[in-house]
Amino acid sequence: MPIWLPATILTVWLLALCVEDARRRRLPNALTLGGALVALVWRAGRGAPSFVGGLEGGALCALLLLFPFFLHAAGGGDVKMLFAVGAALGRERALGVLFWVSLSGLALALLFLLFGRVDRGRLAHYARCVFDWRYDRAAGRAALPPKSSEKARVPFGLAIAAGTWLELLFPL
Repeated sequence: MPIWLPATILTVWLLALCVEDARRRRLPNALTLGGALVALVWRAGRGAPSFVGGLEGGALCALLLLFPFFLHAAGGGDVKMLFAVGAALGRERALGVLFWVSLSGLALALLFLLFGRVDRGRLAHYARCVFDWRYDRAAGRAALPPKSSEKARVPFGLAIAAGTWLELLFPL
């Protein structure tokens, strides 16, 4: 199989997820879990070691977002999308994906803060929840805008897609 074919499929999939995340701030299960399934089936066709490498890569990538997910700072769709990316690229490239996704997420968050597209109070609340043991989480949560507000959520799927492509272009 020519190398451009999986890259083209991955690009179309990432673009579809980016559009959904930018418009609705949601990553549909049909795309995230479907992408993971396609990646794992493709890897299974290449042999058991490739399949296991895909599972390990997916698990390693998903672990990055589990802590923020349990703090309600990341969505389940982001975790599933990152699992699917890790499954597609495998354990060999998982650390590179994590590096590039983290860097892309930082750049995206800074751009959203710079242009006033995200509420600064939510960022401060999450940082204090993690780093300040004396912080009154209930009072801080009550002062935040509702989760349905556009200013409450950053479309992290964009950062995952950008980080995936950066790993493909500049592997670590």
